[in-house]
Amino acid sequence: MSGMVRQCATQPAWRSLCVLLFAGWVLAGCATRPGPEVLSPVPSSVPGAKIVIVYVATTRAREIPSSNVFNNNRAPQLNYAEFRISIPPGHRPGEIEWPALGLDPATSFTTLQQTVLDRSAFEQKITARETRPGGSKVGLFIHGYNNNFQEALFRMAQMTADAEVDGVSVLFAWPSEGQLTGYVADKDAATYSRDQLVELMTMLARNQRINRIDVLAHSMGCWLTAESLRQLRLTGNSAVINRMKVILAAPDIDIDVFRSQLDVIGPLSPPMTLLVSRDDKALDLSRRIADARQRVGTIDVDDPRVQEAAVRAKLQIVDISNLNPTDAFNHDRYVSLSTIYRRLADEASTNPGGDLTRAGAFVFNTVGRTLSAPLTAAGVGQLGQ
Repeated sequence: MSGMVRQCATQPAWRSLCVLLFAGWVLAGCATRPGPEVLSPVPSSVPGAKIVIVYVATTRAREIPSSNVFNNNRAPQLNYAEFRISIPPGHRPGEIEWPALGLDPATSFTTLQQTVLDRSAFEQKITARETRPGGSKVGLFIHGYNNNFQEALFRMAQMTADAEVDGVSVLFAWPSEGQLTGYVADKDAATYSRDQLVELMTMLARNQRINRIDVLAHSMGCWLTAESLRQLRLTGNSAVINRMKVILAAPDIDIDVFRSQLDVIGPLSPPMTLLVSRDDKALDLSRRIADARQRVGTIDVDDPRVQEAAVRAKLQIVDISNLNPTDAFNHDRYVSLSTIYRRLADEASTNPGGDLTRAGAFVFNTVGRTLSAPLTAAGVGQLGQ
Protein backbone atom coordinates (compact mmCIF):
# COMPACT_ATOMS: atom_id res chain seq x y z
CA MET A 1 0.00 0.00 0.00
CA SER A 2 2.80 2.42 0.89
CA GLY A 3 4.43 1.69 -2.50
CA MET A 4 1.19 2.62 -4.23
CA VAL A 5 1.04 5.88 -2.27
CA ARG A 6 4.59 6.75 -3.37
CA GLN A 7 3.67 6.02 -7.00
CA CYS A 8 0.57 8.21 -6.67
CA ALA A 9 2.73 11.07 -5.51
CA THR A 10 5.31 10.79 -8.29
CA GLN A 11 3.59 9.58 -11.46
CA PRO A 12 0.79 11.53 -13.21
CA ALA A 13 -0.96 8.41 -14.47
CA TRP A 14 -0.97 6.90 -11.00
CA ARG A 15 -2.22 10.18 -9.52
CA SER A 16 -5.23 10.12 -11.84
CA LEU A 17 -5.93 6.49 -11.02
CA CYS A 18 -5.68 7.15 -7.29
CA VAL A 19 -8.07 10.09 -7.53
CA LEU A 20 -10.49 7.86 -9.42
CA LEU A 21 -10.25 5.05 -6.87
CA PHE A 22 -10.56 7.43 -3.93
CA ALA A 23 -13.68 8.99 -5.43
CA GLY A 24 -15.08 5.50 -5.92
CA TRP A 25 -14.46 4.60 -2.28
CA VAL A 26 -16.12 7.81 -1.13
CA LEU A 27 -19.21 7.18 -3.26
CA ALA A 28 -19.38 3.55 -2.23
CA GLY A 29 -19.44 4.60 1.40
CA CYS A 30 -22.15 7.18 0.85
CA ALA A 31 -24.81 5.40 -1.17
CA THR A 32 -25.96 2.13 -2.68
CA ARG A 33 -26.70 2.01 -6.38
CA PRO A 34 -30.34 1.23 -7.18
CA GLY A 35 -30.81 -2.25 -8.57
CA PRO A 36 -33.45 -3.64 -10.95
CA GLU A 37 -35.75 -4.27 -7.99
CA VAL A 38 -36.89 -0.63 -8.22
CA LEU A 39 -38.45 -1.51 -11.60
CA SER A 40 -40.82 -4.06 -10.05
CA PRO A 41 -44.38 -2.76 -10.57
CA VAL A 42 -46.46 -1.79 -7.53
CA PRO A 43 -50.25 -2.32 -7.62
CA SER A 44 -51.29 1.33 -7.70
CA SER A 45 -50.23 4.90 -7.09
CA VAL A 46 -51.45 7.25 -4.33
CA PRO A 47 -53.52 10.46 -4.36
CA GLY A 48 -51.43 13.47 -5.32
CA ALA A 49 -48.79 11.49 -7.18
CA LYS A 50 -47.81 12.50 -10.71
CA ILE A 51 -47.71 9.79 -13.37
CA VAL A 52 -45.24 10.01 -16.25
CA ILE A 53 -44.62 7.67 -19.16
CA VAL A 54 -41.11 7.06 -20.49
CA TYR A 55 -40.42 5.16 -23.68
CA VAL A 56 -37.04 3.47 -23.92
CA ALA A 57 -34.79 2.54 -26.83
CA THR A 58 -31.65 0.86 -25.58
CA THR A 59 -28.53 -0.94 -26.70
CA ARG A 60 -28.50 -2.78 -23.38
CA ALA A 61 -29.33 -6.48 -23.46
CA ARG A 62 -32.30 -7.94 -21.60
CA GLU A 63 -31.66 -10.45 -18.84
CA ILE A 64 -34.39 -12.59 -20.39
CA PRO A 65 -36.41 -11.85 -23.57
CA SER A 66 -39.72 -11.24 -21.79
CA SER A 67 -38.26 -8.89 -19.16
CA ASN A 68 -37.42 -5.19 -18.96
CA VAL A 69 -34.47 -5.90 -16.67
CA PHE A 70 -31.46 -4.67 -18.63
CA ASN A 71 -27.81 -5.46 -17.93
CA ASN A 72 -24.62 -3.87 -19.27
CA ASN A 73 -24.17 -6.37 -22.11
CA ARG A 74 -24.45 -4.98 -25.62
CA ALA A 75 -27.54 -5.94 -27.57
CA PRO A 76 -27.09 -6.67 -31.31
CA GLN A 77 -30.05 -4.38 -32.06
CA LEU A 78 -32.22 -1.86 -30.25
CA ASN A 79 -34.52 -3.09 -27.50
CA TYR A 80 -37.68 -1.12 -26.74
CA ALA A 81 -39.81 -0.69 -23.62
CA GLU A 82 -42.47 1.47 -21.97
CA PHE A 83 -42.50 2.47 -18.29
CA ARG A 84 -45.28 4.16 -16.35
CA ILE A 85 -43.70 5.79 -13.28
CA SER A 86 -45.29 7.38 -10.22
CA ILE A 87 -43.69 10.50 -8.71
CA PRO A 88 -44.49 10.86 -4.97
CA PRO A 89 -46.71 13.73 -3.73
CA GLY A 90 -43.86 15.18 -1.65
CA HIS A 91 -41.40 15.19 -4.54
CA ARG A 92 -38.75 17.92 -4.43
CA PRO A 93 -37.96 19.38 -7.86
CA GLY A 94 -34.60 18.25 -9.18
CA GLU A 95 -34.43 15.23 -6.87
CA ILE A 96 -35.07 11.52 -7.32
CA GLU A 97 -36.69 10.03 -4.23
CA TRP A 98 -35.25 6.52 -4.31
CA PRO A 99 -36.99 3.73 -2.40
CA ALA A 100 -35.45 3.29 1.04
CA LEU A 101 -37.22 0.50 2.92
CA GLY A 102 -39.51 -0.70 0.17
CA LEU A 103 -41.42 0.33 -2.94
CA ASP A 104 -43.81 2.94 -1.56
CA PRO A 105 -45.46 5.35 -4.05
CA ALA A 106 -46.28 7.69 -1.16
CA THR A 107 -42.60 8.45 -0.57
CA SER A 108 -40.55 7.36 -3.57
CA PHE A 109 -40.41 6.96 -7.33
CA THR A 110 -42.10 3.69 -8.20
CA THR A 111 -42.86 1.76 -11.35
CA LEU A 112 -46.57 1.20 -11.90
CA GLN A 113 -46.34 -0.65 -15.17
CA GLN A 114 -43.73 -1.78 -17.68
CA THR A 115 -44.18 -3.24 -21.13
CA VAL A 116 -41.84 -4.98 -23.54
CA LEU A 117 -42.19 -3.40 -26.99
CA ASP A 118 -40.95 -4.18 -30.46
CA ARG A 119 -39.99 -1.46 -32.93
CA SER A 120 -43.45 -1.26 -34.51
CA ALA A 121 -45.24 -0.93 -31.16
CA PHE A 122 -42.68 1.65 -30.02
CA GLU A 123 -43.35 3.86 -33.05
CA GLN A 124 -47.10 3.49 -32.75
CA LYS A 125 -47.20 4.37 -29.06
CA ILE A 126 -45.05 7.47 -29.48
CA THR A 127 -47.33 8.98 -32.10
CA ALA A 128 -50.55 7.73 -30.49
CA ARG A 129 -49.83 9.73 -27.35
CA GLU A 130 -50.60 13.01 -29.11
CA THR A 131 -53.75 14.03 -30.96
CA ARG A 132 -53.00 17.72 -31.48
CA PRO A 133 -53.31 19.03 -35.05
CA GLY A 134 -49.71 20.25 -34.98
CA GLY A 135 -48.33 16.81 -34.18
CA SER A 136 -46.39 15.55 -31.20
CA LYS A 137 -43.28 16.82 -29.44
CA VAL A 138 -40.57 14.39 -28.41
CA GLY A 139 -37.94 14.88 -25.75
CA LEU A 140 -34.95 12.56 -26.29
CA PHE A 141 -32.46 12.08 -23.42
CA ILE A 142 -29.05 10.44 -23.79
CA HIS A 143 -27.50 9.81 -20.37
CA GLY A 144 -23.84 9.99 -19.43
CA TYR A 145 -21.03 7.91 -17.99
CA ASN A 146 -21.44 5.84 -14.82
CA ASN A 147 -25.21 5.38 -15.03
CA ASN A 148 -27.01 2.10 -14.63
CA PHE A 149 -30.34 1.62 -16.39
CA GLN A 150 -32.48 2.45 -13.36
CA GLU A 151 -30.66 5.73 -12.74
CA ALA A 152 -31.05 6.86 -16.34
CA LEU A 153 -34.73 5.88 -16.44
CA PHE A 154 -35.69 7.62 -13.21
CA ARG A 155 -33.66 10.71 -14.16
CA MET A 156 -35.71 10.95 -17.34
CA ALA A 157 -38.90 10.54 -15.30
CA GLN A 158 -37.79 13.27 -12.87
CA MET A 159 -37.03 15.75 -15.65
CA THR A 160 -40.30 14.95 -17.40
CA ALA A 161 -42.28 15.56 -14.20
CA ASP A 162 -40.44 18.74 -13.19
CA ALA A 163 -40.48 20.26 -16.67
CA GLU A 164 -44.22 19.61 -17.02
CA VAL A 165 -43.52 18.32 -20.50
CA ASP A 166 -46.68 17.86 -22.56
CA GLY A 167 -44.94 15.80 -25.21
CA VAL A 168 -43.43 12.32 -25.39
CA SER A 169 -40.38 11.34 -23.32
CA VAL A 170 -37.86 8.97 -24.88
CA LEU A 171 -34.73 7.64 -23.17
CA PHE A 172 -31.83 6.31 -25.21
CA ALA A 173 -29.97 4.05 -22.78
CA TRP A 174 -26.54 2.78 -23.78
CA PRO A 175 -24.76 -0.01 -21.84
CA SER A 176 -22.75 1.97 -19.30
CA GLU A 177 -21.02 -0.19 -16.72
CA GLY A 178 -22.60 1.90 -13.96
CA GLN A 179 -19.27 1.93 -12.13
CA LEU A 180 -16.91 4.83 -11.50
CA THR A 181 -13.95 2.69 -12.57
CA GLY A 182 -15.61 1.79 -15.90
CA TYR A 183 -14.63 4.95 -17.79
CA VAL A 184 -12.81 3.21 -20.65
CA ALA A 185 -15.47 0.49 -20.94
CA ASP A 186 -18.15 3.20 -21.05
CA LYS A 187 -16.38 5.04 -23.86
CA ASP A 188 -16.33 1.80 -25.85
CA ALA A 189 -20.01 1.15 -25.07
CA ALA A 190 -20.94 4.64 -26.22
CA THR A 191 -18.98 4.11 -29.42
CA TYR A 192 -20.79 0.81 -29.95
CA SER A 193 -24.14 2.64 -29.71
CA ARG A 194 -23.60 5.26 -32.41
CA ASP A 195 -25.39 3.44 -35.21
CA GLN A 196 -28.38 2.67 -33.00
CA LEU A 197 -28.73 6.29 -31.87
CA VAL A 198 -28.62 7.35 -35.52
CA GLU A 199 -31.31 4.75 -36.20
CA LEU A 200 -33.53 6.14 -33.43
CA MET A 201 -33.02 9.77 -34.48
CA THR A 202 -33.85 8.85 -38.07
CA MET A 203 -36.98 6.97 -37.01
CA LEU A 204 -38.24 9.96 -35.00
CA ALA A 205 -37.36 12.57 -37.61
CA ARG A 206 -39.04 10.70 -40.46
CA ASN A 207 -42.29 10.32 -38.56
CA GLN A 208 -44.47 13.09 -39.97
CA ARG A 209 -46.70 13.05 -36.89
CA ILE A 210 -43.75 14.34 -34.83
CA ASN A 211 -43.15 18.02 -35.41
CA ARG A 212 -40.45 18.76 -32.84
CA ILE A 213 -37.55 16.79 -31.36
CA ASP A 214 -35.62 18.20 -28.39
CA VAL A 215 -32.37 16.30 -27.77
CA LEU A 216 -30.67 16.55 -24.37
CA ALA A 217 -27.41 14.68 -23.83
CA HIS A 218 -25.25 14.62 -20.71
CA SER A 219 -21.53 14.05 -20.13
CA MET A 220 -20.21 11.12 -22.21
CA GLY A 221 -23.65 10.96 -23.84
CA CYS A 222 -22.71 14.27 -25.48
CA TRP A 223 -19.80 12.58 -27.25
CA LEU A 224 -22.15 9.84 -28.45
CA THR A 225 -24.64 12.45 -29.66
CA ALA A 226 -22.04 14.55 -31.47
CA GLU A 227 -20.68 11.45 -33.18
CA SER A 228 -24.19 10.48 -34.28
CA LEU A 229 -24.84 13.95 -35.70
CA ARG A 230 -21.53 13.76 -37.53
CA GLN A 231 -22.49 10.39 -38.97
CA LEU A 232 -25.87 11.71 -40.10
CA ARG A 233 -24.19 14.60 -41.90
CA LEU A 234 -21.58 12.38 -43.55
CA THR A 235 -24.26 10.00 -44.84
CA GLY A 236 -26.36 12.79 -46.34
CA ASN A 237 -29.12 12.68 -43.71
CA SER A 238 -29.17 16.41 -43.02
CA ALA A 239 -32.98 16.37 -43.02
CA VAL A 240 -32.85 14.35 -39.81
CA ILE A 241 -30.53 16.88 -38.16
CA ASN A 242 -32.77 19.75 -39.24
CA ARG A 243 -35.67 18.32 -37.21
CA MET A 244 -33.78 18.54 -33.91
CA LYS A 245 -32.89 21.08 -31.23
CA VAL A 246 -29.69 19.81 -29.58
CA ILE A 247 -28.49 20.56 -26.05
CA LEU A 248 -25.20 19.13 -24.74
CA ALA A 249 -24.91 19.35 -20.93
CA ALA A 250 -21.44 19.09 -19.36
CA PRO A 251 -19.95 17.64 -22.56
CA ASP A 252 -17.19 15.14 -21.79
CA ILE A 253 -15.48 15.69 -25.12
CA ASP A 254 -11.89 16.62 -25.87
CA ILE A 255 -12.03 20.19 -27.13
CA ASP A 256 -10.01 19.42 -30.29
CA VAL A 257 -12.18 16.40 -31.05
CA PHE A 258 -15.28 18.55 -30.68
CA ARG A 259 -13.85 21.12 -33.06
CA SER A 260 -13.35 18.40 -35.67
CA GLN A 261 -16.87 17.11 -35.08
CA LEU A 262 -18.30 20.59 -35.61
CA ASP A 263 -16.34 20.95 -38.85
CA VAL A 264 -18.48 18.13 -40.23
CA ILE A 265 -21.76 18.79 -38.40
CA GLY A 266 -21.78 22.48 -39.28
CA PRO A 267 -24.07 25.14 -37.77
CA LEU A 268 -27.52 24.08 -36.59
CA SER A 269 -30.78 26.00 -36.56
CA PRO A 270 -31.66 26.66 -33.82
CA PRO A 271 -28.05 26.78 -32.60
CA MET A 272 -26.64 23.82 -30.69
CA THR A 273 -26.52 24.69 -26.96
CA LEU A 274 -23.60 23.79 -24.69
CA LEU A 275 -24.18 23.90 -20.93
CA VAL A 276 -20.83 24.37 -19.18
CA SER A 277 -19.38 24.86 -15.67
CA ARG A 278 -15.79 25.72 -14.87
CA ASP A 279 -15.90 23.94 -11.50
CA ASP A 280 -17.15 20.58 -12.81
CA LYS A 281 -15.05 18.14 -10.78
CA ALA A 282 -16.08 15.09 -12.80
CA LEU A 283 -14.83 16.70 -16.01
CA ASP A 284 -11.66 17.76 -14.25
CA LEU A 285 -11.09 14.11 -13.40
CA SER A 286 -11.78 13.20 -17.04
CA ARG A 287 -9.22 15.80 -18.07
CA ARG A 288 -6.61 14.17 -15.82
CA ILE A 289 -7.34 10.74 -17.23
CA ALA A 290 -6.93 12.22 -20.75
CA ASP A 291 -3.46 13.61 -19.99
CA ALA A 292 -4.64 17.14 -19.14
CA ARG A 293 -6.63 17.71 -22.33
CA GLN A 294 -9.49 20.14 -21.66
CA ARG A 295 -13.09 18.99 -21.87
CA VAL A 296 -15.70 21.08 -23.65
CA GLY A 297 -17.90 21.18 -20.53
CA THR A 298 -15.39 23.34 -18.62
CA ILE A 299 -14.62 26.05 -21.19
CA ASP A 300 -14.53 29.63 -19.92
CA VAL A 301 -17.23 31.91 -21.37
CA ASP A 302 -15.27 34.94 -20.10
CA ASP A 303 -12.55 34.16 -22.63
CA PRO A 304 -12.97 36.45 -25.67
CA ARG A 305 -11.71 33.63 -27.88
CA VAL A 306 -14.56 31.42 -26.70
CA GLN A 307 -17.05 34.21 -27.29
CA GLU A 308 -15.78 34.78 -30.81
CA ALA A 309 -15.74 31.06 -31.56
CA ALA A 310 -19.34 30.68 -30.35
CA VAL A 311 -20.58 33.31 -32.77
CA ARG A 312 -18.43 32.03 -35.62
CA ALA A 313 -19.60 28.41 -35.17
CA LYS A 314 -23.18 29.49 -34.41
CA LEU A 315 -23.11 27.81 -31.01
CA GLN A 316 -24.92 28.89 -27.88
CA ILE A 317 -22.57 28.38 -24.93
CA VAL A 318 -24.20 28.91 -21.53
CA ASP A 319 -22.32 28.90 -18.23
CA ILE A 320 -24.66 27.37 -15.63
CA SER A 321 -22.23 27.52 -12.70
CA ASN A 322 -24.78 29.55 -10.72
CA LEU A 323 -27.23 26.65 -10.66
CA ASN A 324 -27.20 24.31 -7.68
CA PRO A 325 -25.88 20.78 -8.34
CA THR A 326 -27.42 17.70 -6.76
CA ASP A 327 -24.15 15.75 -6.73
CA ALA A 328 -20.79 16.36 -5.06
CA PHE A 329 -19.00 16.73 -8.39
CA ASN A 330 -20.96 19.74 -9.75
CA HIS A 331 -21.62 17.59 -12.81
CA ASP A 332 -25.42 17.56 -12.98
CA ARG A 333 -26.42 21.20 -12.80
CA TYR A 334 -28.44 20.74 -15.98
CA VAL A 335 -31.06 18.91 -13.88
CA SER A 336 -32.03 22.22 -12.25
CA LEU A 337 -33.08 23.61 -15.62
CA SER A 338 -35.89 21.07 -15.80
CA THR A 339 -37.57 22.81 -12.86
CA ILE A 340 -37.90 26.04 -14.86
CA TYR A 341 -38.21 24.50 -18.32
CA ARG A 342 -41.81 25.59 -18.81
CA ARG A 343 -40.97 29.24 -18.24
CA LEU A 344 -37.91 29.10 -20.48
CA ALA A 345 -39.85 27.37 -23.26
CA ASP A 346 -42.64 29.94 -23.09
CA GLU A 347 -40.13 32.79 -23.24
CA ALA A 348 -38.35 31.26 -26.22
CA SER A 349 -41.62 30.79 -28.11
CA THR A 350 -42.83 34.34 -27.46
CA ASN A 351 -39.44 35.94 -28.13
CA PRO A 352 -37.83 33.88 -30.91
CA GLY A 353 -35.08 36.43 -31.45
CA GLY A 354 -34.11 36.65 -27.78
CA ASP A 355 -31.01 35.39 -26.01
CA LEU A 356 -32.52 31.95 -25.37
CA THR A 357 -32.55 31.15 -29.07
CA ARG A 358 -29.43 32.80 -30.49
CA ALA A 359 -25.74 32.01 -30.78
CA GLY A 360 -23.13 33.47 -28.47
CA ALA A 361 -21.58 32.98 -25.03
CA PHE A 362 -23.78 33.65 -22.01
CA VAL A 363 -24.10 33.25 -18.25
CA PHE A 364 -27.33 31.89 -16.83
CA ASN A 365 -28.79 34.33 -14.30
CA THR A 366 -30.60 32.36 -11.61
CA VAL A 367 -32.37 35.44 -10.25
CA GLY A 368 -33.95 36.68 -13.45
CA ARG A 369 -33.97 33.26 -15.11
CA THR A 370 -32.35 34.91 -18.10
CA LEU A 371 -29.12 34.78 -20.07
CA SER A 372 -26.65 37.63 -19.93
CA ALA A 373 -23.42 38.27 -21.79
CA PRO A 374 -20.36 37.51 -19.62
CA LEU A 375 -18.02 40.13 -18.26
CA THR A 376 -14.67 40.21 -20.03
CA ALA A 377 -11.53 42.30 -19.79
CA ALA A 378 -13.12 44.61 -22.34
CA GLY A 379 -16.27 45.02 -20.27
CA VAL A 380 -19.70 43.62 -21.04
CA GLY A 381 -19.70 42.01 -24.46
CA GLN A 382 -22.98 41.64 -26.31
CA LEU A 383 -22.84 38.67 -28.63
CA GLY A 384 -25.26 37.66 -31.33
CA GLN A 385 -25.48 35.97 -34.67
